[in-house]
Amino acid sequence: MDFSELDGELEQMRATVRRFLARHASSAAMEEWREAGLIPRSFWRAAAEAGLLGLSVDPDHGGLGADFRYEALLAYEIYLHGLDAFALPLHNAMVAPYLIDYATAEQKRRWLPGLVSGDLLTAIAMTEPGAGSDLQGIATTAIRQGDHYILNGQKTFISSGQTANLIVVVCKTDPGARAGGISLLVVETDRVEGFRRGRNLDKLGLEAADTSELFFDNVAVPAANLLGEREGQGFYQLMDKLPQERLLIAIQGLGTIDRALKETIAYTRDRTAFGKPIGEFQNTQFKLAECKTEATVAKAFVEHCIVRHLQGRLDAATASMAKYWVSEAQCRIVDECLQLHGGYGYMLEYPIARM
Repeated sequence: MDFSELDGELEQMRATVRRFLARHASSAAMEEWREAGLIPRSFWRAAAEAGLLGLSVDPDHGGLGADFRYEALLAYEIYLHGLDAFALPLHNAMVAPYLIDYATAEQKRRWLPGLVSGDLLTAIAMTEPGAGSDLQGIATTAIRQGDHYILNGQKTFISSGQTANLIVVVCKTDPGARAGGISLLVVETDRVEGFRRGRNLDKLGLEAADTSELFFDNVAVPAANLLGEREGQGFYQLMDKLPQERLLIAIQGLGTIDRALKETIAYTRDRTAFGKPIGEFQNTQFKLAECKTEATVAKAFVEHCIVRHLQGRLDAATASMAKYWVSEAQCRIVDECLQLHGGYGYMLEYPIARM
């Protein structure tokens, strides 16, 4: 798909997203959210009313049954707008697919409508203080006792940790095993005791995104909340979803890249030095041309990956390449754009400094 030229329903989708962001995500509102350290549930409700939650959920459960192009476009537009702290892509395209693909019919009936309406906001709890990318080394356990699991452990760096009330927890149902002992357990936080949210972590960047510690102290979770037909499938479920998650990060990077270029081109047209706009200096033109070239290459690669993903042929290695290459390009381009702002690039009132 070409993010600059869309046809039919995708163009209508983009118009809907842009109207929603223009109406509900003003610069003043986003500044309030940065200071508060989270985006309020009222904004999530507004997104639900605009039809932006649960795009890929099937119509029987209130969604659109849309393919990944719609999720990709939504993520791109959110980042292009500068609302990179809004965890809607996480909710829609990272957490929801676990429920869509692995939940039982009864679980889907219970949870998916809430994902679409905004009654349920989601998170996935993987990382622990002693286990980051090494998921096989997690210490959180869920031990079966009758018709419940008793969940104990601690998670950290959890996106939407302060606001989510439906959390997919990565845990060990067989503490003696590694990959084969991992399961995914869905915790309905409003219905359990022993669950506690820690502090909203103070981060470098993404200030409006609530990122939290979570604590589970003898939390009794119904056995019916296990994702999958049996215990021990969690690691393989996680690996199956990684290509889409990595691709989504690349798409978000494209949105930030295009925003950086848009803001910088406008700045260099307006800012004057030595009697003329700095955009007329040859060095500025060379730097912007280099950035635009790199951005165009990144976009072509991501569009290739989206096509392969829609065909069911995107492998984990290629998705990793997209995540790596676009993330690195994003850092280089944003830095070049910041340099072209001169001293103003260091001022947080300018979007490039936020980026």
